Amino acid sequence: MTVFTHAHDIIRTIKEVTEEGIDMMQHSEKTAEAMAAINRRISLKPRVAIILGSGLGAVADAIEEAVVIPYNEIPYWPRTTAVGHQGRLVIGMLENVPVIAMQGRVHYYEGYAMDEVTFPVRIFGEFDIKTLFATNASGGINLGYVPGELVAIYDHINFMGTNPLIGANDDRRGPRFPDMTYAYDPEYLNVLLDVAAEERIRLNKGVYIAFSGPSYETPAEIRMARLLGADVVGMSTVPEVIVANHMGMRVATVSCVSNHAAGVTANRLRHIEVLEGMNKGASSLTRLIRGFLRSVGHN
Repeated sequence: MTVFTHAHDIIRTIKEVTEEGIDMMQHSEKTAEAMAAINRRISLKPRVAIILGSGLGAVADAIEEAVVIPYNEIPYWPRTTAVGHQGRLVIGMLENVPVIAMQGRVHYYEGYAMDEVTFPVRIFGEFDIKTLFATNASGGINLGYVPGELVAIYDHINFMGTNPLIGANDDRRGPRFPDMTYAYDPEYLNVLLDVAAEERIRLNKGVYIAFSGPSYETPAEIRMARLLGADVVGMSTVPEVIVANHMGMRVATVSCVSNHAAGVTANRLRHIEVLEGMNKGASSLTRLIRGFLRSVGHN
């Protein structure tokens, strides 16, 4: 039992509970408006959501019967400001599977709050989508990785200094303390490896570590990350994966190594090299996504 020693304790508690209720209500209203705007434009029901990271938007070009919705035409949908992110939803068919793909994401470093960064994933969950396929550009920490190669992520380290689930929890969407033991679905990981073998794509398995950015990591931070067991580094994905797990979605994630991480070579890091590295891996990633959908998209 809670014992209040002062009247202002009671007032503060009532205020906090009321604000939490208002926040949840406002979030539900925002979600409903965004979903309505999307539903007015589409007739199919997406089964798989795909998030395309820096320079990987070309994958969406393979979607057939596509309906394209710019982010600025969806209420409350965050607008991307990062180079290499087109900022639009593409909904249609890929390998006879109805999909919804994000051509570009927003990042915590762009100044968005975590609930804004993960708002699209919340929308996917409300659409009752059960599978999230996330992609990203990354720096190679593992000394065996070469720019342009793909890495199937099987675990992550959240080094962003925050978590998208901080704050009031809506029990209708997920538990207060979601388990993250299998944040990246083991069955999906095996499917990716099988597809890669069939398509003769070199696919590594690795651990992704997320920093907040936007500055690239220092060589010392990369050495630390390697000691912690990380293979690739980036500034995204982890918040989305956490929220997807919170809502009971199964997650597959593939990272495209765009460059060697800081200190692996003597070269300075430039964003243009990230985009160039993505171009090298885009074709293989498209084939990998297609094969993945053929295997699990109809389940």
